[in-house]
Amino acid sequence: MLSEWMSRFSWKALAPLLVALLVALLPVPVGLPPHAWYFFAIFLGCVVGLIFEPLPGAVIGLIGVTVAALLAPWVLYSPEQLSVPGFNAANSAFAWAVSGFNNSVVWLIFGAFMFALGYEKTGLGRRIALWLVKTMGRRTLTLGYAVMIADGILAPFTPSNTARSAGTIYPVLRNLPPLYDSRPNDPSMKRMGSFLMWTAIASTCVTSSLFLTALAPNLLAIALTETATGIRIGWGEWFLAVAPAGILLLLLVPLLCYWLCPPEVKSGSAVSDWAEGELKALGRLTRNELLLVVLVLIALLLWIFAGDVISASLVGLIVICAMLLFGIVNWNDILDNKAAWNTFVWFATLVALAGGLSQVGFVGWFGDLVGARISHLDPLVAMLALTVIFYLLHYFFASVTAHVTALLPVMLAAASGIPGIDMHMFVLLLLPTLGFMGILTPYGTGPSPVYYGSGFLPGPLWWRLGAVFGLLFLLVWLAVGLPWLLLIL
Repeated sequence: MLSEWMSRFSWKALAPLLVALLVALLPVPVGLPPHAWYFFAIFLGCVVGLIFEPLPGAVIGLIGVTVAALLAPWVLYSPEQLSVPGFNAANSAFAWAVSGFNNSVVWLIFGAFMFALGYEKTGLGRRIALWLVKTMGRRTLTLGYAVMIADGILAPFTPSNTARSAGTIYPVLRNLPPLYDSRPNDPSMKRMGSFLMWTAIASTCVTSSLFLTALAPNLLAIALTETATGIRIGWGEWFLAVAPAGILLLLLVPLLCYWLCPPEVKSGSAVSDWAEGELKALGRLTRNELLLVVLVLIALLLWIFAGDVISASLVGLIVICAMLLFGIVNWNDILDNKAAWNTFVWFATLVALAGGLSQVGFVGWFGDLVGARISHLDPLVAMLALTVIFYLLHYFFASVTAHVTALLPVMLAAASGIPGIDMHMFVLLLLPTLGFMGILTPYGTGPSPVYYGSGFLPGPLWWRLGAVFGLLFLLVWLAVGLPWLLLIL
């Protein structure tokens, strides 16, 4: 057993090194400086590491920037830059390596994780889910809408859809099917369990696209886009762009699940009665829950209406300070939040690595190369084609973060080389697909393995429903989202 694990680990650990070395040894493409090609080799090795994960993603990112900084004279800077009088490659390389920690979006991600910590610490997230189940749980269809609404309420302030859906919604849901004798890995799963679990995962994929802060890779994509193109997308602009298609899909999801994954039990009082009992056990709203509601509403209003006055990242820090001052969370809670610190380091290093691609000139070179190949296409057709390709390629990724890191710079570079393309519109068309695409596979987004492992969504059912809902999400996004973008931009 141990030797088998070690052999798998060794293979996964060697793969990134071999890929990086192999690419570095290939002839440097015409028109690309050698140092840019060598940096790309390191970047590609990191992407392979993120896909196979022999080590945590944050460790891979940290190793990547460290190696690139150590090899800076050969991978970060051209001979002309090194020959400039007074240029200090060592200090510049270190400044580049830690530049991601100075990125405002990385801090916004951290702040949003603290919001989620407040939901968990106070129990507010579970209370919201239980209240909706109690209120809407007497009919199976309205119970599906309760699941969707609960996810939608938590989504703007929970950048981990794993924490939101798998950590808050799923623990409530798993108690409901047995109340109607619906069991996992059993034909009785069709009575209610399959419908509820699919509604939950489909809902969280839509909310992950609807709100910028509902999915951490959304924020990573925004940071990478700003680094590569200079285009900055705020919380309000993202929501305005996605709202027509996103809200329409949210309203349709429970109904579509009811039709395409129909529950045999259509109504009953057991679910509502159980939730009522759980709520009674929780007692009345606590002071900390009420304070958190106020802070959440203030943050939401500032994100939507005050983006030009106060940075979204600073809003997050203000709320963190307020939660600490009011005792909603304490400093040890923040220190113990390993997921937040892990994501902070992970995304900061990925932002630096992706920014390095632009700094060394690789993105510009690749954009010109691809743009010349597809320059004959109408800019609108090219945008649609690149978006569809970007979306469908998620079948090959088990992580939205790895998908973003590997493919987003490529897509941005390709689009930038197309004459007449509106890059701002393209960014707003491309990036919101990150949440939608999570529905495609049982490994497509963080909560997917939890719902897949519940026993209510066997493989054949998931792949069939994933293809149907994945196609539906994409078609609605393109059919509603694109005309809306053409109207508002």
